[in-house]
Amino acid sequence: VGTSAQDQPARADAEIVRRLRAAGAVVIGKTNVPELCAVPWTESESWGSTRNPWDPTRTPGGSSGGSAAAVAAGLVGAALANDGAGSIRYPAAYCGLFGLKSQRGRLPVAPDVDAFRGLSVNGVLTRSVADTARFYDAIADGPLDAGAPALAPTSMVAATNGGQGGSRGPLRIGVATNLPRTSLASLHADNAAAVRETAELLGNLGHEVHEVKLDHGAVAPAPELMIRFLAGVADTADALPHPERLESRMRMLTRTGGLMQHRPVGWARAREARYGARMNRPFASCDVLLTPVTPKPAPAVAACAGRGWFTTMLFALATVPYAAPWNVTGQPAAAVPAGFSAGGSPRSVQLVGRPNDEPTLIALASQLEAARPWTPRRPPQFS
Repeated sequence: VGTSAQDQPARADAEIVRRLRAAGAVVIGKTNVPELCAVPWTESESWGSTRNPWDPTRTPGGSSGGSAAAVAAGLVGAALANDGAGSIRYPAAYCGLFGLKSQRGRLPVAPDVDAFRGLSVNGVLTRSVADTARFYDAIADGPLDAGAPALAPTSMVAATNGGQGGSRGPLRIGVATNLPRTSLASLHADNAAAVRETAELLGNLGHEVHEVKLDHGAVAPAPELMIRFLAGVADTADALPHPERLESRMRMLTRTGGLMQHRPVGWARAREARYGARMNRPFASCDVLLTPVTPKPAPAVAACAGRGWFTTMLFALATVPYAAPWNVTGQPAAAVPAGFSAGGSPRSVQLVGRPNDEPTLIALASQLEAARPWTPRRPPQFS
């Protein structure tokens, strides 16, 4: 959990690691995360800053930033990651990788079966769509948590073949770029261009593309998200043997989260279905949503160094409006590379699928990869 407040090694593999080893994976090490996995960059007083291989002055994102940096730099072909408010998708977007947040319950999360009060799911960061598909076919092959049907063997790899001109027909793509009315962020020109150019490409590939609006509600970030997230941060801190070693701003954050752990979080979870129905209204006229992943490019390393917990949280919340809602709804969403900025930094877009429909996202992302290949291009110092 990215902190010296935990000083004991794990006594057993998590279930997802056990399945990976059983499938023949070679685990070569651990990567860095921010303290308590609480912010979308990978820096801590305990372990320092992880840097983006494409631009070492910028963050690789978080909380799975160490995994993204390792894959982008070519140290490994794939790295485990998890996503409680975008923590697979932000690092994928900033590091030029493919990152799929799976349907809740699709992949094992044991021993933490209710991570971040149901917001967090496990996954993988890879360079290509096919590598993520292989991971799914190897890992999602046994009984899964309630609420998500098991994927048939090879179904994800089969979806990548469909995406390259096989069985998948034209899709209705809804393009949504509107931010919450009270958003802390504005959409950067590079991020807007990535969505616009991807929409044009999808239209040229034969899909029906039209604009839609997301109903973010009257308050941003939504209380259905923030209450569960804060309670999850407090849960993580409660399990540490030395919480007194946490950074001062994280101690304040956990105290705030402690106020959310009982009645407020029950209220938030009871509203999940209503929230999901509102966010999913565009699916009445589309099969997949296309949105930005983040409002802006990767921030500079240490952008929040020395700042208090409130300023740090405001900075973090400016990253999440497009990605985090789908952690509340639980449905799949993926960050897909979308070319490069004029300065050579990766750009990315988000594809959001209907509940339980990762295969469509895999197929569509694979089609984009075939039409606009990104895997041959590597960070200059690692090419």
